[in-house]
Amino acid sequence: MSKRIYIDLLHKLEVDHELQGSQRTTTREVLGLTLYILAQGGSIRLAKERFQHSTETISRYFSKGLTSLLLLSAEVIKPMDPQFREIPAEIRCDARYMPFFKDCIGAIDGTHVDARIPVEDQVRYIGRHGTTTQNIMAVCDFNMCFTFALAGWEGTAHDSRIFARALGDNRLNFPHPPQGTQIKIFKII
Repeated sequence: MSKRIYIDLLHKLEVDHELQGSQRTTTREVLGLTLYILAQGGSIRLAKERFQHSTETISRYFSKGLTSLLLLSAEVIKPMDPQFREIPAEIRCDARYMPFFKDCIGAIDGTHVDARIPVEDQVRYIGRHGTTTQNIMAVCDFNMCFTFALAGWEGTAHDSRIFARALGDNRLNFPHPPQGTQIKIFKII
């Protein structure tokens, strides 16, 4: 990440998403340690050594940094047109797709990412390849921009279970098509 992008992200999180530091830990350091843990797959222990703070301090500020990033994600990961008024040009201008996908609002897929899970919870997270994973569902529009993401499900969770939860829980802000639109689901294998 360039310095300019880091500073812009820091400013956005401070102004709009409640990122705060303290007398001894600046917001710049809070964001730095949060991104260090997320990007490097680092642990609290490694961040403790790198940033020279106690485990409790690193844990507390990682939580604050993560909360601010989650608030930002809700602002960024959403449909450009939440009412889905227009048919995407990729479909509207192609006779092969128009009759079949004119009501399509995006593509949904799941993926598994490696996860560090406490020993007592690992069994639920062991995927089909024998490693601990989280199942993540993501939705993209036709510009390849994410419009929804749901992470944290155990590796054994089936995609349809995650999709049903996303549809049924209004707090997750799943991008629903307009009322009266018929929902068609295609699974591309």
